Amino acid sequence: MVNRPASLNTALSLKVVGVILILSFLLDFLILLLPFQPTDRAWQINLATALVDRGIVPMVGLGILFAAYWIENASNGDRSPTIDLRFPALILSSILGLLFLLIFPMHLNNVRQASAQTVNQINQDAEQAESQLNSQLAQFQSQLNNEQGKAQLEQVRNQAKAQFTELLKDEQKYKQALENPQLPQAQKELLKKFKANPQELDKFIAQQTDPQGLATQRRTQIRQRKEEAEKQAKDTAWKSGLRIGISSLLLSIGYIIIGWTGLRSLGAVQAGGRKAPAR
Repeated sequence: MVNRPASLNTALSLKVVGVILILSFLLDFLILLLPFQPTDRAWQINLATALVDRGIVPMVGLGILFAAYWIENASNGDRSPTIDLRFPALILSSILGLLFLLIFPMHLNNVRQASAQTVNQINQDAEQAESQLNSQLAQFQSQLNNEQGKAQLEQVRNQAKAQFTELLKDEQKYKQALENPQLPQAQKELLKKFKANPQELDKFIAQQTDPQGLATQRRTQIRQRKEEAEKQAKDTAWKSGLRIGISSLLLSIGYIIIGWTGLRSLGAVQAGGRKAPAR
C-alpha cells in the first residue's frame, strides 16, 4: 500500500529541487550575459563555453521535476496537480534545445576565426622580432667595419679566452666546476672538451662572438617558438570546438526530445481528460 502523505512530500521535495536547478541555470545565464557584448567574438566563445558547461543542470532539473509529477499522479490518481509546471518546463526545454542547436555551428565558426586571428598575430610578432634582429645585426656589423669596433670585439674574445684558460689550468677550480651541481651538464661537457683540445676553445669563442652566427641561432629560436605557439593555438581551438560543439549538439538533441515529445504526450493526456466528462 502506498503511503500517500510520504509520496506527496517526496514529490514536493523533488519539485523544489527541480525548480531550483532550473532557476539557478537561468540566473547564471542572465549573469553571463553581462556585460552584454554580442559583437565581441571572445565574449561569444566564453558565453557558449559557460552555457554548455552548465547545460546539464536544467536537464537534471527537468528530470527531477517530471519524476515529482509522476510520483504525485501515482498518489493522487486522476486528479490534476494544483500547480502544473510541466507545460512551461517543456516549453523551456524546447527553447533550450534550439539555443544549444544554434550554439553548435556558431561556436565552431567563432573558434575557427579566433584561431586564425591568433595564428596571424603570432606570425606578425615573429616577423617583427626577426625584423628587429636583422636591424640589430646590420647595426652591429656596421660597427665592426671600423677599427674601433674590431678592437672591441677582439678584446672581448681575448678576455673570454683568458677566463677559460685560467679555469682550465687551475686543476682545483676545474674540478670544482665539474662537481658544481648548479652548473648545467652541457657546460661541463664543454669544459671537458676544452681541456682535452684547447683549439675547441678558440672555435667556441669565435662562434659565440660571431654576429652572423648568433643572429642565425636567434632567428631559429624565434621560428621554433612561432611554430610551437601556432601548434598550441590550433590544438586549443580544436579541442574547444570539439568539446563544446559535440556537447552542445548532444544537449540540443536531449532538450528537443524532452520538449517536443513531452508537449505531444501532454497534449494527448489533456485531450483525453477533456473528453472524459462527456461520457
